This record gives sequence, C-alpha cells and structure tokens, in this order.
Amino acid sequence: MVAPIPLEEKATAWSMIASKFMTNKLVRSMNRKKSTPNLPLPPRDGLGATRARVPQGSSVLAGDFIAHLVSTQRHRHPDDDADAVLRRFAAGEVVLRDGTPLTPESVVAPETDVFFYRRPAPEKHVPYEISIVYEDSDILVAHKPPFLATMPRAAHITETAVVRLRRATGNEELTPAHRLDRMTSGLLLMTKRREIRGAYQELFAHRQVHKLYEAIAAYRRLDLPARWEHHIAKEHGEIAATLVRDAEPNSFTNVLAVDEVDPSPFSVHAPSGRLARYILQPITGKTHQLRIQMLAAGVPILGDPVYPEVRPFGDEDYSVPMCLSSVSLAFVDPLSGQPRSFHTTGFSGLPIPEVCGGGGSLR
Repeated sequence: MVAPIPLEEKATAWSMIASKFMTNKLVRSMNRKKSTPNLPLPPRDGLGATRARVPQGSSVLAGDFIAHLVSTQRHRHPDDDADAVLRRFAAGEVVLRDGTPLTPESVVAPETDVFFYRRPAPEKHVPYEISIVYEDSDILVAHKPPFLATMPRAAHITETAVVRLRRATGNEELTPAHRLDRMTSGLLLMTKRREIRGAYQELFAHRQVHKLYEAIAAYRRLDLPARWEHHIAKEHGEIAATLVRDAEPNSFTNVLAVDEVDPSPFSVHAPSGRLARYILQPITGKTHQLRIQMLAAGVPILGDPVYPEVRPFGDEDYSVPMCLSSVSLAFVDPLSGQPRSFHTTGFSGLPIPEVCGGGGSLR
C-alpha cells in the first residue's frame, strides 16, 4: 500500500528538487555545450551518421573497411552495393573524427574512428500518425502511436518517432529525453537543441518525472492504492523479461485506479468477460516493467505480443494494438524551475481520474 501524498508536500518537494538539481544541471548543460565538438557528419534526413572503430591489429584500407561494414549490415538496402560505397567516398561522406575526408585507398590505423552514413533497408509503413501535443523553443511533446519505435534500432530505423519527427519538423537535433517501447503509445518528450538535451534526460535518469500509464486488461478488483514490487531481469538478446522469485525487488509500480470500461471498442482483441482500465504509476523504469507486472497480476494487457506468449517476429496486425499508453508526464523544468505537466487520453478515452492528481501523486 502507498500512503497519500498531501498536495502541499508535493509542491514543497518540487521546489526542493528544482533548487537541488537545476543549477547543477544548467552548469553541466553549459559545459557540454562548450566541450561537445561539432559532429564530423551531421544528421541527414532524420538519421545520424554511424561511427565505426577500426579493430585492434593491423591498419586497413578505408574502402575495404566501409565495404565490409555495409555488406555485413543486417538490415541493408538492396541497392547498397560496391558502387554505392564508392559514391560515399566521392561525395566526401566517409570522414575521420576531425572531419578529414577519406578515399578508398586511405590507410586507417587501428582504433581509429571512421564516420559514414548507412543506408537502411526498406521498412513496412506503420499506418498511424504521430501528433504534436505541445511545442516551445526547447521541447516538443508528441503522442507516439503503437508499432512505432522511439529510436532507430535493429530492423526499425526510419519507422521511428525520432526520424518521423525530424523529417516533419526539419530539426535534425530533435532527440527523445526518454524511451517508450515500440508497442507502447502516448506522451514522448523530445528536446529541440543539443546543448539542453542532457538536462531533460537526467530528469528521467534520476526519476524526477511523475509518469502515469493507462493499461486495458481483464477486470480484476484490487484494494487501492496498491503497490507492485518485483525483481525483473532481462537477458541481452532475449525478447521477454522474467520475474526472479525470492530476489530483492528492483521494480516498483503504484496501481492508482481500476475502472471498468465498455468492452465494445476493444472487439478486435476478442476479449472474453469484463474489461478495465488500470492507471499505473511506475516508480522505476525496467524494460517491459508494466507489461510483465500486469501479467504477474493475472491481467495481461490487451494486444501484448510478448506477454504471456512471444509471437514470431513480423507476425503483427496493425489493427490490433497493445493497449498501454503513457497518459501523463509531470516534472520541474530543469531550465526554468517551473512545474510542468502534460496529459492525454489513452485507449479508453477517459480522462485521468481525480485520485491521480494529474501528476501521479495520491489525494
């Protein structure tokens, strides 16, 4: 169980957070601005350049090195052949860290960083739009749809929130301050300038952001407010995380509300029985935390392709999204010191209930 947090205590805590972290963050942010060199190759068409380090051992020819990296790229464009590699060199798009362009015959010493642009494979278009909820000179808050990854990774490169938004806005410095799972929808905070991104990213790293999620699952009555505590482990290369029994908890979530909802809007999921929306406040941020905790509670999230059963890669139906959405973000702005909050509706279409206070605390 979680004890209520009075509103006065919440306001005081926010002031303390601001005074404690804002100055340090601003100093670090300014130091980054002074010390971060210009990128040898700037982002282009929403994608950053790749940095590849020559392995230890013998020197290599730049042409052979880039040709090897391109030919062994797992998700490579079919037209990215030997001629395409040579065109990169001709265009001055293979460079050293200081921007010095290389030729195919350039000898590159071991442990030298080389920068170039990769060409990703064609991707299946995700038929959902990403919308902008709020924007000012520093940040942009978007509503990310399901099936769209946050950042380029593995087979999902161009069909990602960051690439779509960079292309839509023309801002190649747009960068997420945090990450949502590919299947999770909802609020995503982006920074608009390189020199301030660290300050906002540290808010999430230090758990100074109050987050609320809405999940749709089978109805189960809970004594509220409830607190879920588990030890979650995830092995590299494995899709699903696991719960480790009899281990010290490392994942904490408050369950703030359970409200029964009309099942008819969720007919594509073929639910059986009553449905509810669960308002969840994650305290920690382990991979798939809310998804595996909902499964552990006996109410797996509608449309989850991993829990309880991992579906084969590529076996997905865009008309059947996973019903988990980030519906509220609240924090003290690291630049101004002012409280800020952003809200949206989830799959239920219902507003955030009064018990949640809009920022994740209990009344």
